[in-house]
Amino acid sequence: MNENTIGTTATLVDAIRALEISAKRLAVVISENNNEVLGTLTDGDIRRCILSGFTLQMSVVDAMNSNPVTANVNVSDGELRELMRKHNIRSLPLVDGKNHYVRTLHETDLLAAGDDFVNERTFAAAVIMAGGEGTRLRPLTENLPKPMVEINGTPLLERQIRGLSKMGIGLIYISVNYLSDIIKDYFGDGNEFGVEVHYLHEDKKLGTAGALSLLPEMETTKPLLVMNGDILTTSDFIHLYHFHNEHRSTVTVSAINYHVEIPYGVIQCDGPRVIRLQEKPSQSFFCNAGIYAISVDILKKIPADAFWNMTDLIEQCLAEGESVSVFPVHEYWTDIGTPADLERARNDSVQWRAK
Repeated sequence: MNENTIGTTATLVDAIRALEISAKRLAVVISENNNEVLGTLTDGDIRRCILSGFTLQMSVVDAMNSNPVTANVNVSDGELRELMRKHNIRSLPLVDGKNHYVRTLHETDLLAAGDDFVNERTFAAAVIMAGGEGTRLRPLTENLPKPMVEINGTPLLERQIRGLSKMGIGLIYISVNYLSDIIKDYFGDGNEFGVEVHYLHEDKKLGTAGALSLLPEMETTKPLLVMNGDILTTSDFIHLYHFHNEHRSTVTVSAINYHVEIPYGVIQCDGPRVIRLQEKPSQSFFCNAGIYAISVDILKKIPADAFWNMTDLIEQCLAEGESVSVFPVHEYWTDIGTPADLERARNDSVQWRAK
């Protein structure tokens, strides 16, 4: 099998692995006997399955697009560009005359044609909320901002910034308040880290969204990435970018799937009458992961110089009929809220490095 091809016995977990190790952004399901293309799976397809309540052990055959766009391997670059434009896709399988898989074409493979077919596809900028005091991590944060706490030798905020740079996000705003000089002295203008850094100075606490009112006016149609400064994740924000645009959302909220195990038998009743007994059930909830894609035109909704949380902004958007979407995060995610969270993140980071 090719690095981005999988067989019919694969699960969504296998499809995720194929997407992670391949730069093609597409998992192609092929028959085991003759390499015939049976279907495809994008990152968006997988996340939609999660939103529909399916588990990652679901068969790819049940989740795949069984009528994918393909092209003959001998088709010209011009025809391939037109096909990808028509269907608004970034990758497609190339096949021979019998629909046997040959290779996967990604939009960047057409750059050699010398035109502007592939535009930069990423957020206009990222905003990192790094002004919190991190009181639950004291005494560690008595003289250190929480985002500057080290994860095995590297400050968490540096990990975030370097990750954003690798994803092509070159303009970063950092909201600062508590011990802000430590952050500013460390990152400066961002040149050392391959990005352009600007600071949003909170003279008072403005909540998780209030600092967005300090952003300069932006003449762009691209969305912004907004994230908390105490998050460690392997999630690819470019997937979030395309998910946000695909669903034409005003705000897209990244969410983790949180499981609650109830250690007792649960009784469901109607008044005094028992309807059902369920022994030690579990429940799952989508919980806010502190990562958002927002359209720049909603910045005007945020009051100036006022405490304003992202929940306030989202509730206002919902009340006004704006489109708000949820982007399920199936990759690694943790916040660094408590000493136990920090210890777990450090251990996880060591395991990544060992792989």
